Amino acid sequence: MARRLSFISKDFLAFALLSSLGASGLAQQVLDVSRPLTLDEAIKRAQANEPAFAAAVAAQKSAHIDSYLAKAALLPSVTYHNQMLYTQPNGQTNQGGQVGAQASPVFIANNAVREYTSQGVVSETIGVKQFAEAKVAAANAARATAELEVARRGLVSAVVTLYYSVSTAQVKAQLQADALAEASAFARVTQQREAAREVAHADAIKAQLQMQQRQRDSSDASVAAEKARLELAVLLFPDPRTSYTTEPPSSSVVLPTREEVNQLAAKNNPEIRSALADVVAANASVKSAKAAYLPDLGMNFAYGIDAPQFAKHGPDDVRNLGYSIGATLDIPVWDWFATQKKIKQSEIQRDAVKVSLTAAQRRLIANLEEGYAEAVAARDQLDLLEESVRTADESLKLTKLRYEAGESTALEVVDAQNSDLATRTARADGLVRFETARAALQVLTGSL
Repeated sequence: MARRLSFISKDFLAFALLSSLGASGLAQQVLDVSRPLTLDEAIKRAQANEPAFAAAVAAQKSAHIDSYLAKAALLPSVTYHNQMLYTQPNGQTNQGGQVGAQASPVFIANNAVREYTSQGVVSETIGVKQFAEAKVAAANAARATAELEVARRGLVSAVVTLYYSVSTAQVKAQLQADALAEASAFARVTQQREAAREVAHADAIKAQLQMQQRQRDSSDASVAAEKARLELAVLLFPDPRTSYTTEPPSSSVVLPTREEVNQLAAKNNPEIRSALADVVAANASVKSAKAAYLPDLGMNFAYGIDAPQFAKHGPDDVRNLGYSIGATLDIPVWDWFATQKKIKQSEIQRDAVKVSLTAAQRRLIANLEEGYAEAVAARDQLDLLEESVRTADESLKLTKLRYEAGESTALEVVDAQNSDLATRTARADGLVRFETARAALQVLTGSL
């Protein structure tokens, strides 16, 4: 009975998990299984589900809020201050700024036994440091925006690789299934010819071994296709077991010119923008550190009451309502070289950031050259791969005819089958290689 209850509890937990998945978004991401999942749809789904990209989005929004707060700090602040203060009297009286005598408080710092404060206060601090910090925050916001684009492109690259991995894994699984059917048919032929004493028993054994190898390869290819499908589904769906299909690689083999790629990459490269924003932020940090040598001007304006009575007028119609204005100028004199060391520290960081900028520029040039060379090579090899497939098909057909005529051996047939499968697999890999290389160029130029 206890064992049965444990099974029931496991089933209940599994049902609860699936229900929670459906409630959290499975119903919101229904895929029409009657049509293939496009690459653009896969990218959009990945952007909605990938945690690292979500963190980059949050960092970008937070950085823009920090920039807003830094700019808001340059503007005057307004507060409405209210306070009631009671102090024990000491038994004496004084002239506390009001008409007539009033009881003296025990604490000399307090103005009266009862003191009421209700004032609107406007405060403002003006200094070079505040403006420099606002510039640093703005540069950090620009860098966060660039880093978000870097994260987006990285996610797109991952989705493209997984998407076409699913496609090529499915093609390879189908090729292995076709090869298994071919090997099985050949095994039957050899068995029939052996029974008719037309071939040796060795031919039947060779065909049988080939068929068994194809069975293992077909099983492995099916597992690989399922693993590739699940890896992509983890990025796309709340439940990775969701059924879907992908589109086959495009038949178009058009590439943009090298000049077009270079122009697009130069105009729209997030790594360069991020590095430039780092340089701007580093220069502003140096300026902010140097601002510690300069004075800060603080101004304060208060309007309201600060009196023994919570009223506009006191005894004998004395006016309690009024204003006060204050200004302070803090001039730095000596800080044991702390400012000098902070300036040196910010300059060291600025120099390191400049090195990062030049490194990003060199890496962009290298990535463009490598990516374009890869795409051109993959495109140029497609025709060769197609020709190899036709040649291997013809070779297999002729070898089988020669075997049926008794002019070739089973080993030659098996070798032709292996060559045919290898060329078809290479063609599938070549198509995916070209699509991946073209997508990598589109990611570099920001067009995907």
